[in-house]
Amino acid sequence: MRLRIALTYALLACALSAPARAQDNFPTKPVHIIVGFAAGGGNDIIVRVLAPKMSEGLGQPVIIENRPGAQNIIAAEYVAKAAPDGYTLLMGPSGAMTMNPAIYSKLPYSPLKDFIPISMIGDFPLILVVSATLPVNSVKELIEYARANPAAVNYSASAAPFQLAAELFNQKTGTKFAYIPYKSSGDSVNAVMSGQVTITITDPPPVIGPIKGGRVRALAVTASKRDPAWPEVPTLAEAGGPDVEIRLFTGFHAPAATPRAIVDRLQREVARVVKIPEIRERLDQMSIVPSGNTSEEFRAIIARDIDKWTAVAKAANIKAD
Repeated sequence: MRLRIALTYALLACALSAPARAQDNFPTKPVHIIVGFAAGGGNDIIVRVLAPKMSEGLGQPVIIENRPGAQNIIAAEYVAKAAPDGYTLLMGPSGAMTMNPAIYSKLPYSPLKDFIPISMIGDFPLILVVSATLPVNSVKELIEYARANPAAVNYSASAAPFQLAAELFNQKTGTKFAYIPYKSSGDSVNAVMSGQVTITITDPPPVIGPIKGGRVRALAVTASKRDPAWPEVPTLAEAGGPDVEIRLFTGFHAPAATPRAIVDRLQREVARVVKIPEIRERLDQMSIVPSGNTSEEFRAIIARDIDKWTAVAKAANIKAD
């Protein structure tokens, strides 16, 4: 009897200590990062810059999975319902975490309840671009062109941030650019290059090549001052447009019940990687200011921006339902 009791306690102790050992040994298999956009979009480009170095630090493969569609809702819902073990993470940008709650009355996930932020990779302004063949060379000229051709102008957008930015532009300038949805910001930029749409206001990564190649023309950045990566591109206000500042973030999130030890391990890895000189250089080229902040700091930013963009959407009467 004593032997059976002793064995029972031993087994119970092993069972209770197993989760702790799993956390201490994390990771022991590949980590999957879910991106809510098609390949070639800004978030897809950013995560593929970081993933190889993260893989080296974690000692396991970091696999990127693209699950595009529905303004990042498909990807966010998928991760929110995933096992909270650190092996399925969301590449969660401003759109999914702060802007979708502002424009959708119902979402299948809550940014603050269903996720625990791991760390912000960085933040960045947006860039307004037009086709190189469009006969406009400034925001002022673009506004005049749009007012003269209200039925012929439109914009491409792959997520809520870009749609909100373009609709704010419409609101502030009295223009009527019509919304055309795309699956990634890379697709949005391609639509401008091909002449399918007039403009896009997008994150920097997908437009670096097209701007350098002369296939699109950058008219302005949505920052309060010129961006060091694009010193020749004026701010919206400088270019004759509205004095609007928009900076977005992107970062990693885990399902809400993920153990804190695993979240901390992943946070330290993100903070390490964004400090690597070659990674910082790549991020600088994309106008991204590296962060690597803590889970608490990231959560505070998300909560603040939800309030900010909810107020913007309400004032502009922007709804996605």
